[in-house]
Amino acid sequence: MSGRPHTFLFADLAGFTALTEAHGDEQAVALVGEFGAAVRRLLADHRAQEVKSIGDAVMIRGDEPAAAIRLGLKIVHEVGEQHGFPVVRVAMHTGSALERHGDWFGATVNLAARVSGAASGGEVLLTDATRAAAGGLEGVELRERGRTTLKNVGEPMLLYAAVQAGERDPEDGLPIDPVCRMAVDPEHSAGRLTHADVEYHFCSLECAARFAAAPDDYTEG
Repeated sequence: MSGRPHTFLFADLAGFTALTEAHGDEQAVALVGEFGAAVRRLLADHRAQEVKSIGDAVMIRGDEPAAAIRLGLKIVHEVGEQHGFPVVRVAMHTGSALERHGDWFGATVNLAARVSGAASGGEVLLTDATRAAAGGLEGVELRERGRTTLKNVGEPMLLYAAVQAGERDPEDGLPIDPVCRMAVDPEHSAGRLTHADVEYHFCSLECAARFAAAPDDYTEG
């Protein structure tokens, strides 16, 4: 099975540590379960299979690079853009790999995991190998993010962000609670505060209170 190319996709909850600290282990674990279930519902339509769960991340193997990219966009938008749900990030790489007892191994898998560490919340990040293997993608734009140095990878990798055609970049989506890193629909936010001329929205009054007590702990600069 090593000769046939596979696309390996890692999807995880960006800011999971912040979520756990803000809302506790029980809610965090419950959200991981919801996340995994939501991702699994999308797999069959994209010729993909779950390999395993690793903490708050799901590792997926896909037969078709183009379908994997569309799956990544579905995960980011349909799962990660729900009000009150942690923002999601997705990364992938395409190449050969070895299967042993239902798990997959090799440099392709390792590189996909490294790319995941470079992805931002709300982003679908992929290597040049996946871009080339996917071919043309109607309705999807692949925006070059430049060459990125990845941990334990010798040469900088050329990476692309997949976005739906005409869509703004991920940072222009729903506001993110700066304390727990959940997406917040402004019409349903539990509170809002302005700090340094920037308005922030919160999923709960607890998060708003934490921010009000120490805003510099949750903002850059």
